[in-house]
Amino acid sequence: MRIALFTETFLPKVDGIVTRLRHTVEHLQRNGDQVLVISPDGGLKEYKGAKIYGVSGFPLPLYPELKLALPRPSIGVALEEFRPHLIHVVNPAILGLAGLYYAKMMEVPLVASYHTHLPQYLQHYGLGMLEGLMWELIKAGHNQAELNLCTSTAMVQELRERGIERLDLWQRGVDTEMFQPHLNCKKMRVRLSKGNPEKPLLLYVGRLSAEKEIERIKPILEAIPGARLALVGDGPHRSTLEKHFAGTPTNFVGYLIGLELATAFASADAFIFPSQTETLGLVLLEAMAAGCPVVAARSGGIPDIVTDGVNGYLFDPQDQCGAIVATERLLQGQQERETLRQNARAEAERWSWAAATRQLQNYYRSVLRAQSLSSAA
Repeated sequence: MRIALFTETFLPKVDGIVTRLRHTVEHLQRNGDQVLVISPDGGLKEYKGAKIYGVSGFPLPLYPELKLALPRPSIGVALEEFRPHLIHVVNPAILGLAGLYYAKMMEVPLVASYHTHLPQYLQHYGLGMLEGLMWELIKAGHNQAELNLCTSTAMVQELRERGIERLDLWQRGVDTEMFQPHLNCKKMRVRLSKGNPEKPLLLYVGRLSAEKEIERIKPILEAIPGARLALVGDGPHRSTLEKHFAGTPTNFVGYLIGLELATAFASADAFIFPSQTETLGLVLLEAMAAGCPVVAARSGGIPDIVTDGVNGYLFDPQDQCGAIVATERLLQGQQERETLRQNARAEAERWSWAAATRQLQNYYRSVLRAQSLSSAA
């Protein structure tokens, strides 16, 4: 198959969507398919054998790390040359509108996937009054697709309730070869804890942005005697967070990738994830694969991954003390923590990127078969 993949974000940016896409592209190419990635220009022309068509853009005012790339006629030229069997649009927003247009114009099937819970993000940027309009735009875009994929059962249900049709689940995946418990390392603990490796070490990994609600980790940090917090990642909310955590033993580590990131996960005592806007939360699976026990908000797609008391702890995000109680419980019982580590790793081992991509290929084939039958009729 030749798949044209439209996405509003791709390498070199680091986030959960890019993680899923780069593994998907790699496995599609490895399985003999051809992929053309159409994304905001990040300077790359190729990834794992897939061509990248970069479209120049400009930084998003509220989130400068993200580029807005506008559709332009040259995209059509690239598609005509590539001759896709199918177009897959990831989070159709701005650039993705070109994917919707060319799928119709070229009469090729359209698959769309939902990864970013934008309507909930609006609340965190003072734009909550636009939520209804946002849902109408999302519905208008997604309902043009022959198939709409979500990455958690909670999102399948919510989008169905919002009037989006032809929904199915795209299973999660994680790199269990990269993220492993044996990478636990005292040197990394020293680095993350700023020289206090014997103290309880709390970890957050992800974007430093308003919708992640990272401020909610501060009461947990203050409630646990001697605890240290490492925030791995960067984003538009960093300066606000630096002020919020001033005077606390918090280390703003910046980005870590590859083996360093895997070692950070394996070396921490607890991974704290307060976000309520996650469609899935791939970073949770990475923590679990590395044997790092998770304390996360019971919200969005997170309960698809974390089973409370079995492979991590969930807390009610409306309960002011819920996250504190869950983290204290995790840190107090050595044997229970070890059981959680083992169960977390076992859960992660069920979800390979190879299997997730095979499932996606089956979805693609079913859409192509339906088109072929429709054309024959």
